[in-house]
Amino acid sequence: MFVSNVAFVGVQQRSRNNYKTMRECSRYVFFLAICMVMASCSPEKEVATPTGPVPLSYVGVESCSGCHEEQYRAWRGSHHDLAMQHATPATVLGDFSGVEFENYGVTSTFLERNGTYFVRTDNAGGELQEFPVKFVFGVTPLQQYLIEFPGGRLQSLPIAWDTRGADEGGQRWFHLYAEEFIGHTDLLHWTGREQNWNYQCAECHSTNLQKNYSVDSDSFDTTWSEINVACEACHGPGSRHVQQANDGDLSGLTGLVTDLDDAGRAVWQMNIDTGIAERSELRMHPPVQPEACGRCHSRRSVASQEYEFGKTLLDTHTVALLDENLYFPDGQIRDEVYVYGSFIQSRMYQAGVTCGDCHDPHSAELRTGSEPSDICATCHLPARFASTEHHRHQPDDVACVDCHMPTRVYMGNDERRDHSFRVPRPDLTVTTGSPNACNQCHSEKDAQWAQLLVNDWYGDTREEHYGQAIHAGQAALPGANQLLLTAIENNSYPGIARATALTLLRAPFSSGVGEAIRESLLSPDPFVRIGALRTLSAVELDLRAQWAGPLLVDPVRSVRIEAARAVSPARAFLHVQYEGAFRLAQDELIDSLLAVAERPEAHSNLGNIYAEAGRPAQAEAALRTAIRLEPRAVGPRVNLADLYRLMEREQDAEQVMREGLAIDADAAALHHSLGLLLV
Repeated sequence: MFVSNVAFVGVQQRSRNNYKTMRECSRYVFFLAICMVMASCSPEKEVATPTGPVPLSYVGVESCSGCHEEQYRAWRGSHHDLAMQHATPATVLGDFSGVEFENYGVTSTFLERNGTYFVRTDNAGGELQEFPVKFVFGVTPLQQYLIEFPGGRLQSLPIAWDTRGADEGGQRWFHLYAEEFIGHTDLLHWTGREQNWNYQCAECHSTNLQKNYSVDSDSFDTTWSEINVACEACHGPGSRHVQQANDGDLSGLTGLVTDLDDAGRAVWQMNIDTGIAERSELRMHPPVQPEACGRCHSRRSVASQEYEFGKTLLDTHTVALLDENLYFPDGQIRDEVYVYGSFIQSRMYQAGVTCGDCHDPHSAELRTGSEPSDICATCHLPARFASTEHHRHQPDDVACVDCHMPTRVYMGNDERRDHSFRVPRPDLTVTTGSPNACNQCHSEKDAQWAQLLVNDWYGDTREEHYGQAIHAGQAALPGANQLLLTAIENNSYPGIARATALTLLRAPFSSGVGEAIRESLLSPDPFVRIGALRTLSAVELDLRAQWAGPLLVDPVRSVRIEAARAVSPARAFLHVQYEGAFRLAQDELIDSLLAVAERPEAHSNLGNIYAEAGRPAQAEAALRTAIRLEPRAVGPRVNLADLYRLMEREQDAEQVMREGLAIDADAAALHHSLGLLLV
């Protein structure tokens, strides 16, 4: 069932310089009008063609390789290079020799004829059908396959090829949802909206991806400049760079739209006393690379229809907080969250470490080779940290990452390391249920065993951790608000953790909690401001408008979007000075939803926004669109029925609910809503 409100949405990029007064706009329009009149009265003469900045364009990797041979060679064969390819004998790694794969009674067959690859599997009607494979997706440790459908859709098969060696358990077909049966009527079936490449995958596997979705026809005309993740996916369109290079002018940013050279702005010097390298003050601004890499290496949703290179991640996307279904209470990875949300929790990030300090940005491999401990040793003296005294194991028994970057398996066989670089805390396993690295290796032992050993080795004093407060809030334990309040006020905690703590506060709020929320709205950390705004749903409407109003002009797009969402139902109480700002921020909120217009929940949210704004016709149209895109979605039907009741259209309300019950007779929310209508 779809929810009627979705937290993570996107908006169209728009400069804050657009905040012009009506008088400024009027003067400009009047000036143009005078110019037009004068031009029409003047004798006919040759008019010079206006000149201006030439629009930037994408030039392709071959334009880069001539001058940047070393970087090009490193990139060739990388995960970025092989992110997506046409299905050919050179790219297909799976066995298409007629082998069969059975999963919950569905037998799929993989075939090859004259260089074209096919899979015979269940279609949207539950019948076996033969589909040609259009593209391959990824290369290791698994490769997926994309099938072309009508309406410009590409759908991802749920059966993937394990590309690892046979000695590692690979060279086999396996189902990505092996532990559950997903039939053709299930929303998660591979032919449905939830397995659609255009929405779920495309932005991060190709360069200059333009989704080009039409809501009227519910179809895509998706395009890209390059099928894979090439140079301009990170550096931005390169036409000006190429032109300047041809002209011999390579000053400043050399014509590129963003400068990703974090490493060139810092020097790391070893502190012999601590055994840890420290960053010089040359890197005065926050690292750029995590913000650029985070576009794809984070759990997020788009916050603008057009990506703008060089912006912070929260200006282009809305990043998920440490939600219970995504992270463990202490912030360790639980679901597939793609690094960024973990990394910004880490001491490494706080110390100024950036992606390129460890990873070669072009090959994406570790800078020192395949052994992770070697890259650790560039900043952490091995004499101190690779010693038995430090890790309490035999010298060759463990690597740094075994304890500080434990793994979790996704997509059946893909081990990914947690980038929060944490100290093992079995005591937090005991108190919060979060995992720990000790028991990941010593799985036959329990957390109490590990805690006793750690206490024996390092003493029994531990720093307070935000995970304790987050766990208390998630479990609604007695005294949770006070623990959360302490975490919120601890400025040494990462902003994403403090923001999460804010969202877990439960009403009724004490005066102390209310004051903490107000102070958090003024925090220099945009994550904290976002978290504070999300707590306002439990605050009276007049206070909500008063507290959130100033953030409608926040410099960060995701904050403005959240402020617009908070103020929307409280607009009647908004101070007149923020009316213009609210309209602009609400436009951004609406644009953020239109950026994912292929999603029914986006239109359900639009319906709610229009209803709150007193625009019932637009609200009805949006909710009707949500139902058209996904007739099984319950939320839009309930919302539309509520709207019809307010409009005194009870018969229409009853009809929309009965139509939903004809599709899903077990939809409890529809039964409940219908019952209230008939009382």
